[in-house]
Amino acid sequence: MYIRILNIKECIYVHKNSTMDLTFLHCSFGEHKGEKVIWCRFEFNPIHLNAFKKEYPSAKWSQSVKCWHLPDTNLFRKRLNLEVKEIAHQYEARIHSINLTAFIKFRNALLQRAYSPLTIKTYLGEFAQLLLDIKANDVNTLTADRLNAYLLHCTHKQKLSENQVHSRINSIKSYFKIIQNKTKLINEIPRPRKRESLPKVLSKADIKKIFEVTLNPKHQLMLKLCYGMGLRVSEIVNLKIKDIDSARMQVRIEQAKGKKDRCVNLPNSVLTELRKYYKEFRPVTYLFEGQFGGSYTVRSVQAVFKRAMIKANVNKTIGIHGLRHSYATHLLEAGTDMYFIQKLLGHKNIKTTEIYAKVSSQTLAKVQSPLDYI
Repeated sequence: MYIRILNIKECIYVHKNSTMDLTFLHCSFGEHKGEKVIWCRFEFNPIHLNAFKKEYPSAKWSQSVKCWHLPDTNLFRKRLNLEVKEIAHQYEARIHSINLTAFIKFRNALLQRAYSPLTIKTYLGEFAQLLLDIKANDVNTLTADRLNAYLLHCTHKQKLSENQVHSRINSIKSYFKIIQNKTKLINEIPRPRKRESLPKVLSKADIKKIFEVTLNPKHQLMLKLCYGMGLRVSEIVNLKIKDIDSARMQVRIEQAKGKKDRCVNLPNSVLTELRKYYKEFRPVTYLFEGQFGGSYTVRSVQAVFKRAMIKANVNKTIGIHGLRHSYATHLLEAGTDMYFIQKLLGHKNIKTTEIYAKVSSQTLAKVQSPLDYI
């Protein structure tokens, strides 16, 4: 049997941003062919059907259930005014009851302290792995020795990377600091030494090739702004129309990493493209909006960059964050003061920005080998 209806929670959909009257639509959660879906029911009417299909072109018809359905994602849940799925839900059913209270307390504490959604997702996921490993043992009775043994297991048996181990340690230490206030225990958990890796940078010629092969105007503008303003991929997808001040040629980056606002300069070279893009695509809230509304997803932007790299025949192992690294390095090579680069990138510490001096070709070129003096 391929179809199983879950949680028959009827609700009436009212799309706040839609000009269509879709109050006839009733939704419920279920499964179809092993995939979680949102069932969309309404009394047949040609007008209703056309309105629904126009608003949700990705909706599919189930011949066996005689009902339309959409993928059960948070994007569609938000658009349908349904309860958004929390990251915690996927772990609660698997965590032993003796530790479930600790998990819920930690989740609530992170929410109360207004941690970013990504940090909450990461911390809860890492903390859940510890709770699943210890099973029926009370997490609050764990000693520093037991926690260190667990982290050693993560490194040598589970083969987690150094970054993953650091992430797990951050989660565990946060729990015992926030919930248990065990400062001494936290201090007895050592961290593995981090590798000092240099940022990967593209040449100006490679970046130009990437732009040239990206023919889609939305995708090209997206990549140009990532490089031209040194934005993180999370910042480009969250960029809103109201944040762009073309009169002052500045863009406001709101609540970026560390919940900090900053201003960056809007490149003069993209102003005409930006205005042309706006007239053609007419975004409502976000500068770059997805096919079904809302902000563009991070994965989609990463995929755009990856395809452009392949098409441009740039054979380097580098992600879209490399455009931000390249922006900083090229500014430094152009003689921009390190202090201004720090402010434009939103770095808290100047030492973070100084790493670009180590990869700048012009900075390194000034150093002459002693062999040349012989």
